[in-house]
Amino acid sequence: MKSLKPKVFLVTPSFQSFVLQDIKILSERYELIINTYNWNRKELAPFYLIAQFLHLLSRISEVQFVFVHFGGYWSFFPALLGKIFQKPVFIVLHGTDCAAIPQLNYGSLRIPLLKWFCKKSYEWASLLLPVSESLVKSENNFLANGKPLPNGFLYHFPSLQTPYKVIYNGFDKNFWKQKTIEEKQEKSFISVLSSSQFVLKGGDLIIELAKRLKDCQFTIVGMETPSGFQIPNNLSFLGKLTQQQLKAEFYRHSYYFQLSSFEGFGCALCEAMLCGCIPIVSQVNILPDIVGETGEIIPKRDLNMLEKTIKRRISLPLSIHEHELVQQRISERYSLQKRKDQLFSVLPYQH
Repeated sequence: MKSLKPKVFLVTPSFQSFVLQDIKILSERYELIINTYNWNRKELAPFYLIAQFLHLLSRISEVQFVFVHFGGYWSFFPALLGKIFQKPVFIVLHGTDCAAIPQLNYGSLRIPLLKWFCKKSYEWASLLLPVSESLVKSENNFLANGKPLPNGFLYHFPSLQTPYKVIYNGFDKNFWKQKTIEEKQEKSFISVLSSSQFVLKGGDLIIELAKRLKDCQFTIVGMETPSGFQIPNNLSFLGKLTQQQLKAEFYRHSYYFQLSSFEGFGCALCEAMLCGCIPIVSQVNILPDIVGETGEIIPKRDLNMLEKTIKRRISLPLSIHEHELVQQRISERYSLQKRKDQLFSVLPYQH
């Protein structure tokens, strides 16, 4: 039987949990035509662009609008053809597509050609959907020790006229949140990192901290043990885990580290908080807003400052109530239902 749902052309370079979540949300109302390629294969990008152009050209007359995750090479033709064929184009901005941090080799906007592709995409789009206000325009002092580091799409493209609406990521509290928090391991710290963003997300700081705090246990999920570092015995690398396995690890640990020098949102942080982990985060982008009064905020990328904060924190008793407050903060502020309602309020729906 033919679907009666209106069609949407959805473009994504990857399928992180927040992308899969949006696919699930949009599928309730729309029939999705998903376009994806392995854009990490830079040498194949010209072929992907041609293939994407032909795919989009053959289907654009059928769709109500175009929905793109991340600005990049893959957002260029969707934005252009959307404009030509008068189909609304929505681009969700997640972080790297609003940033340039050359000293950490991070940010799409540090690469001149990619920056141009992003600029044209953003100009042609109907509406930009950043996941936090900090991706619009912000600065932080965490990395450069007092020297402000400005970023955000309006910092990099000050003459951009395209309207935008901030819609936060949302989290499924029914999956992450258990009714009761049992005994968590004392003095246990966990973080989710990828090897490509190990230093950006503060992995090197965690290694050095573990060497100093021998009576604490540290766990890093999402990558194997990196080469070139001396890893102490109290630090474990668990590799990639399923969401169910990750949830079990979060419930085992007392604290979560998010020591990023730049962070579009902090999805793993929110998931860990829904599992009752006390957050310890860098004073960067939206992270202090996510945490509020429920954890620790580190103002500078300074190992001594971090060590001092952790020593003070672990000297204090932890109550079940504190873990519950952390859960409550995320479930109230960043629910999946809120994201769904806000997306549906801006996306066209004619059926």
